[in-house]
Amino acid sequence: MKKEFILLALQPEANLRRLFGRYGISAACGYKWLRAYREKGFAGLEPKSRRPHAHPDQTRAPMEREILSLRDQHPAWGGRKLKRRLEDLGVEHVPAASTITEILRRNGRLSALHPSARGPWQGFERAAANDLWQMDFKGPIRTVGGQLCYPWSVLDDHSRFNLALEACQNQQSGTVKERLWQVFERYGLPNGILCDNGSPWGSAQSACPYTEFGVWLLRLGVELIHGRAYHPQTQGKEERFHRSLQAEVLSQTTAWLDLAHCQERFDEYRNCYNTERPHEALQLRVPACCYQPSLRAVPDKLPELQYLQEDYPRLVRTKGEVKFKGHLFYVGQAFGGLYVAFRPTLSDGCFELFFSWKKIGFLDLRRAPKDKQHRLCLTSRTPDISE
Repeated sequence: MKKEFILLALQPEANLRRLFGRYGISAACGYKWLRAYREKGFAGLEPKSRRPHAHPDQTRAPMEREILSLRDQHPAWGGRKLKRRLEDLGVEHVPAASTITEILRRNGRLSALHPSARGPWQGFERAAANDLWQMDFKGPIRTVGGQLCYPWSVLDDHSRFNLALEACQNQQSGTVKERLWQVFERYGLPNGILCDNGSPWGSAQSACPYTEFGVWLLRLGVELIHGRAYHPQTQGKEERFHRSLQAEVLSQTTAWLDLAHCQERFDEYRNCYNTERPHEALQLRVPACCYQPSLRAVPDKLPELQYLQEDYPRLVRTKGEVKFKGHLFYVGQAFGGLYVAFRPTLSDGCFELFFSWKKIGFLDLRRAPKDKQHRLCLTSRTPDISE
């Protein structure tokens, strides 16, 4: 946590007072960490009784031993990552990445099938941090006791900063909301979250693309965006993160004792990924150097729904129906017990349907009565992969 805080606090636009609150530390403690870092670097943040990361003997050891030692700590890292990390650690005269790769190959540390032998990952990204987050579950892990662990992760699209890596006991909406609220409290609110069409955020209803989870996010001012069906590359950064997690953590652990053990390993990897591991897509910078928490703080509770004076608010019934102009229209059970609003347009008999700030549908009353079940058209945004 200290490394992450320092890297975020050192950025030019950092609001230190806000960071103190989000990390749950006093101003005195935060400034103390910053002074220690400026005097001795990250080593100044460690307790004096803890063994330092670098030993004087290491600086006198052959460079090849330095490289192999770091590689053994991170078996999935290739030449470029190892070179950048050694430089970040202050090692002098680090050889070229191609030379490091040859050292790995000569010492049996590299395979053509290994992830580190692949080329750099390329893809699209949002222009600013917190414009879009990506969220997904990875396949379950079975612990020694037979319990299943579902790794859940959230990634910032712009910076690749990992906002959460949690060992969950299930994939239920309540579990995700509880964990996501904690993420919101620390990092603020994003503009949107991109996920696939699976549970708990995907809807099985063809008549309504919205879920209770998505409606909950809309009330917070966050749009839930679904990727294209059968196109996992839409969540490419999450998929790539999961590949790295598999190569650098899951494949390196022979046994998982329980959920606490899973979370311990996840916390270690998250710290390394955000503050130590050079990222190919970031010109070998670490994600924490490219991320800033959102200026949109999470409210203490869900805000009340508000509509314009010219709107026609209507309460959605438990079964998802709403009555307007003498007709019942199906909006979706996800909105049950909440108000939606019909907003007049410039065309007589045509209304836009809003939930809070979000337009969720369109109503055309000009059609013949026999077509009334088709008058209300619900809309959902599906992004292009380039977004």
